[in-house]
Amino acid sequence: MSSKDKPYKIYRGGRTKGPIKPIPKESPRRDRKPAHDGDGYDGAYAPAPKKRRRWGRKVAALLLLVIVLAIVWGILGFLAFRSGVKDANARLDPKAHAALAPQEGSLLSNPTNVLLLGADVGSKSRAGSGNGRSDSIMLIHTDPDDHRLSLLSIPRDLRVTIPGRGEDKINAAYSLGGPALAIEAVTNLTGLPVNHVMIVDFKSFGEVVDAIGGVTINVKKPIVSKFECPYTAARCANWKGYRFRRGEQEMNGQRALVYARVRKNALNPGESDFSRAERQQQVVQAIADKTVGFWGYLQMPFIGNDLVKPLATDLSAWEFVQLGWVKFRAPSSQTLKCHLGGTPTSLGGASVILGSEDNPEIISMVTGETAAQPPAPGNPFNPGCFVGG
Repeated sequence: MSSKDKPYKIYRGGRTKGPIKPIPKESPRRDRKPAHDGDGYDGAYAPAPKKRRRWGRKVAALLLLVIVLAIVWGILGFLAFRSGVKDANARLDPKAHAALAPQEGSLLSNPTNVLLLGADVGSKSRAGSGNGRSDSIMLIHTDPDDHRLSLLSIPRDLRVTIPGRGEDKINAAYSLGGPALAIEAVTNLTGLPVNHVMIVDFKSFGEVVDAIGGVTINVKKPIVSKFECPYTAARCANWKGYRFRRGEQEMNGQRALVYARVRKNALNPGESDFSRAERQQQVVQAIADKTVGFWGYLQMPFIGNDLVKPLATDLSAWEFVQLGWVKFRAPSSQTLKCHLGGTPTSLGGASVILGSEDNPEIISMVTGETAAQPPAPGNPFNPGCFVGG
């Protein structure tokens, strides 16, 4: 039998019976796994197990620690502040509480009116104990729904009807009957209920500014004034006075107090009590901005008690916190700054301001019933309002 007739072929590795079947060619596949070779390994190369990412847990733990510390720090600041507020509450004449209108609901959601009185003599606000006259009178109106604050300055020489005393300058109400009569006089003038009151002792006012690390004030016009010369009479005769350059600048307690109380500017004889009222509003807003900001939060455990040393007030610590939150949510650029006005004249040798017929309209601007309007030109004593600034 010839070799090509044989049903098999001879191979070095042996033979296979039957016809030889051709092995089909397979295209290579990228995902083809090696065949199992019987050693228990199927050829699959599993990736090495990834290490657990523990950084997420560390960040979460660190964040939780920061939150806990922030809460504890806030509590410490509140406790320090509450201690000082209790002393400030004790300094207020009990009669003033009776003159105040009840607060409707929370300060966080309801409008309120806070009367700010700057006294020439201490925080001893009790009637008959040498009250002096209120050097500055300002009504602060809050509007939580619209996130807006309104500051209304009342000229101290404005002639009004003081309940039970007749016609007189409005700043005389404080000396005649203490904060209680001052509250009644302001309520009678504006028609607005006074819900809270704060009496500021100018003698200690500078300490508050120093406690918060000073304030930043934008001086609109340069000022030179010999207001309350701090030196001897001989030295004051040659003293050139306090000087404030134009522009933004840092002020310590003494300079902030002088800036707020300067009555005459040697560089601008046309300035009036209205100019001083605008400066007082600037200082009040600067203090509020610094206190409710992040810096104030960090320093509160150390300065909480000092912040209210010059105050006599009915406000509780929690009500102060609520006012702070309302102020925090009200942008300074939207703060409404108003002042009442009138016609300056002299009565009985005393300089007074006869109230303008436009003053009621200013009250409507403060409460948001009408749009803010600047003072009419021609008379520097005209009433009006400005937004921001």
